[in-house]
Amino acid sequence: MNKIIRDPFTYFLPKLDIHGETSATCIALINSFIKDNIKLKNQKIIIIHGKGTGTLKKATHELLKHNKCVKKYYIDGMNDGQTIVELII
Repeated sequence: MNKIIRDPFTYFLPKLDIHGETSATCIALINSFIKDNIKLKNQKIIIIHGKGTGTLKKATHELLKHNKCVKKYYIDGMNDGQTIVELII
């Protein structure tokens, strides 16, 4: 019997999974997700981009770098297929 290990620090954070999306589509999805979470006053969110070739990760980080609503972002230490984003509320 395998147990699923969940990170208690990120388990309850809002998540956006962009697996299988194109870079252009993920930009619209991420911007909308950020706006929605600012309205909901969520300080941290997670964007799941996967590990793969790194295309979505690169596009995600480029978008976050230039978004004025993002305080900081970093790769999750327990899962390098997702990025934790801290928002300016």
